[in-house]
Amino acid sequence: MKLNLTRPLIVFDLETTGLDFIRDRIIQISYIKVSPDGTEERENLFVNPEKPIPHEVVELTGITNDDVKDAPTFKTLAPQLSEKFKGCDFAGYNSNHFDIPMLAEEFLRAGIDFDFSKVRLIDAQTIFHKMERRNLAAAYKFYCGRKMEEDFTAHRADEDTEATYRVLMGELDKYAPGMQEEPDRVLENDMDCLAEFSKQNDNVDFAGRIVWKPLVGADGKPVLDADGKEQKVEVFNFGKYKGRPVADVLRTDIGYYSWMMGGDFTFNTKQVLTRIRLRGFNK
Repeated sequence: MKLNLTRPLIVFDLETTGLDFIRDRIIQISYIKVSPDGTEERENLFVNPEKPIPHEVVELTGITNDDVKDAPTFKTLAPQLSEKFKGCDFAGYNSNHFDIPMLAEEFLRAGIDFDFSKVRLIDAQTIFHKMERRNLAAAYKFYCGRKMEEDFTAHRADEDTEATYRVLMGELDKYAPGMQEEPDRVLENDMDCLAEFSKQNDNVDFAGRIVWKPLVGADGKPVLDADGKEQKVEVFNFGKYKGRPVADVLRTDIGYYSWMMGGDFTFNTKQVLTRIRLRGFNK
């Protein structure tokens, strides 16, 4: 199966010092850049996190402090990665919930505003869980016909990336039109369709503090735009303003913006909040 691409696709995986988007850092990033003409470019990079790698992470990944001590920091790598990733879509395994938010935070910490809202995000794990509901090793055996441990060392970004790439292509083979009797088990080899199918929550920011909510008219029916698509508005998904439109809250409670900008929220959440606020000024 050859991916039906309209622009390059970055299939990637991260290893990190932990799972906290604010405090933890990347220690390894591996990616395959697949171009529309089918050419593939691979890169595997260790990253100096500028903090000790916890023992449990060393045990899990096999990546030690010695492995990364002479590696470049993410801030050093960020400009070249941003240039390499420009104009690309992204795919990973559990990437919409972890790898993309972590990568977005690292770019913002490095002073680079890489706008993930303008790219298609494809999550092979979400596709797999919606279709079969198992983990990467089971996905590899199911779609590729072999045990993952026969071909790869687990919990290394470069090897997990290769496995993810093969799983994604296997998914497209299995759920191709004509291969399934049930219409809801068919996947089109199209990046728009895959990105939409990869969504589990309609988040505006990666942390899910702000979500999209359909606009409803006085008749109780969804409001449609000129193209017949359902119109949506950003609403808060936490706190005292949960369910309220963000733009309305920022207009009526001026201090709430300052509170969030000074609070323990991710850079990405603050970035989304600022964009909504600036959009209100421009009206």
